Amino acid sequence: MRSLSRKQTILDQHVGSLLKCRRCPRMLSTPVSGGPVLSKIILVGQAPGVREPVLSKPFAWTAGRTLFGWFTQFCNLNEASVRSQIYFAAVCRCFPGKTTSGGDRVPAPDEIQNCSSWMNQEIDILRPELIIPIGKLAISQFLDFQKLEEVIGRSYQMKRNRHAFDLIPLPHPSGASTWHRMSPGSGLVRKAMQRIARHPAVRNLATS
Repeated sequence: MRSLSRKQTILDQHVGSLLKCRRCPRMLSTPVSGGPVLSKIILVGQAPGVREPVLSKPFAWTAGRTLFGWFTQFCNLNEASVRSQIYFAAVCRCFPGKTTSGGDRVPAPDEIQNCSSWMNQEIDILRPELIIPIGKLAISQFLDFQKLEEVIGRSYQMKRNRHAFDLIPLPHPSGASTWHRMSPGSGLVRKAMQRIARHPAVRNLATS
């Protein structure tokens, strides 16, 4: 119990420092965090959208509804259960802004590098059993691949910072994407979520 209390204090301090980060001048918001949730599971997104900084939580809009729908359907975990029991990370923690075509700007390599220390520290603190990267940019921080079909629906044993964990990728649940709603994507999402539901770290969570 004492060690858990110490870990919570360290995570509280980490998130407090994260929220003060101003390393990337081109970012259009301050960092977004899901809070200092002690968990054996880390969910890794790409970067907040335009609404997340306003609502002060990750996956707060359309993509979030789809993502939490997957967890409800396959894991019997509603949004409140997921948010309170899984640690939310991201490749970049601030809103990058829009492109000229209207989509969200993909973070630049220097911004990804600037932000990488936060996730490395979170892996050191939490020592997760399962990491779930969501979308191509997040998955590419762990795996070298060309197409989502190569990695979605599979489980990987990984090691980072001398810590071993399982990795189960998911596609980005963006409303602008049809990949997860059409074959073969829809079937691979089902396979991936079934793997997540069977993982011991997820089975140990309190259900909705």
